[in-house]
Amino acid sequence: MVLPILGSFLTDRYGWQGTFLIFSGVGLQGAYCGIMIKTLGPSSIRSAQGKYVLFCDDNSHQLRNKNAISRRRRKVATHEREVSTTSTITSDDDAPINKKLPKELLLRIFSFLDVVSLCRCAQVSKFWNILALDGSNWQRVDLFEFQRDIVGPVVENISKRCGGFLKSLSLRGCQSITDGALKTFSQQCRNIEELNLNNCKDISDTTCESLGKYCHKLAKLDISSCPRISNNSLAALGNGCINLKIVDISWCTHLSSDGLEALAKGCTEIHTFIGKGLTQVTDAGIGHIAKYCKLLKKIDLNSCSNITDEAVHEIGQNCHGLLFCCISNCARLTDASLVSLGHGCHELRTLEVACCSHFTDNGFQALARNCNKLEKMDLEECIQITDATLNYLANYCPNIVALSLSHCELITDEGIRHIGSGACATEHLRILELDNCPLITDASLEHLMGCQGLERIELYDCQLITRAGIRRLRTRLPNIKVHAYFAPVTPPPSVGNGRQRYCKCCVIL
Repeated sequence: MVLPILGSFLTDRYGWQGTFLIFSGVGLQGAYCGIMIKTLGPSSIRSAQGKYVLFCDDNSHQLRNKNAISRRRRKVATHEREVSTTSTITSDDDAPINKKLPKELLLRIFSFLDVVSLCRCAQVSKFWNILALDGSNWQRVDLFEFQRDIVGPVVENISKRCGGFLKSLSLRGCQSITDGALKTFSQQCRNIEELNLNNCKDISDTTCESLGKYCHKLAKLDISSCPRISNNSLAALGNGCINLKIVDISWCTHLSSDGLEALAKGCTEIHTFIGKGLTQVTDAGIGHIAKYCKLLKKIDLNSCSNITDEAVHEIGQNCHGLLFCCISNCARLTDASLVSLGHGCHELRTLEVACCSHFTDNGFQALARNCNKLEKMDLEECIQITDATLNYLANYCPNIVALSLSHCELITDEGIRHIGSGACATEHLRILELDNCPLITDASLEHLMGCQGLERIELYDCQLITRAGIRRLRTRLPNIKVHAYFAPVTPPPSVGNGRQRYCKCCVIL
């Protein structure tokens, strides 16, 4: 009764091939649930030398070190000997499911499993061990969940096992990884396309030199928060990894404009550049990125404290297809930066300029008139903007979905009226952040009642907003999430015949 309906649904959704794979997987699991009646010990994966390195425990689902594995193996061996004396179990490799399904189909099913599941399957039988450890099942590996237990031999073991099959590897947060392990990885996995080394604090220029020498297909690299990376790393990447398209070098504080120049000249196909907290980078470095990377779609320069309007001018002049721009916490920027973006980046969709305290209404007027496709704007702590900026956005930017005006203390109900009556209000506006806007009152909530798509509004520390105003807004927009905070009411001074109390100092006075 259920299977025909389920089969019809899956066929419409995934096609007959996908439906067959799904039913095969369900059947495979059900068959072994009935066949296998024994306690499985911890799974392990052997390296080419036969040493147990990668470990997944059924309870903790984590990777363990080699010593822990040895202790657990002894316990499991003892338990299995006890089980074998009381029961006879059919050989796993002779199971019907292994004979009826071709190896290619089994490999295809195994390819949908994650690391933990593959480790478990590797312990079922010798045949499944071969299937689970086949390199084709290890094309994308994310070890972030096991970051505390990942050491160099684990990476070397995975590299040797996966070889050219591995396309994506994430070692985010694995602080025990060193240059030696990644050198072996670079030599073994030359088809790697995505590599995440975020917060791997022990890697240095040697790793990037190995990547540049062997991994020419690398397209996405994250080496953010790696303090030992210097300009030599960017030079090596620029020479060898010319196919790089997405680069994150945030918070690598030793990098300077010379490194960015070497990277930009070699990797001209970069379309996403993330360089937060590059305090030594100046306008010249950003200018090289803008000049040589003509395909740039996203640039994030949050907290690059040394850049000025000249850097943004280069971006506006060269990156006409830019969609995302973050220049938050760049305190030296002025309205000239907004003018440059308005003149050159007409396709801009997202702009983040939080804490740029020198921006005024004039700059946002020039931006809004030219960047009519803006969808998300973060203007938090742009303390000089007034209701005039909101008027420009309401008139010229009809596609705004999310707008943050937190700590913009000059915004009043009139500005919110412009937003509420603008073209973006009825269809597009979803998120509005107004926390710490002291001049906002319940009248602003009245102006927003026509925003039928509004999903969330922030009203923290808006002292003139009342509970009654929020209730009226929720009556009109029942699905809206209102985040507000009301300070406890201060208790009134004591009245009546209560005895007045003074401290000793007041009595003396």
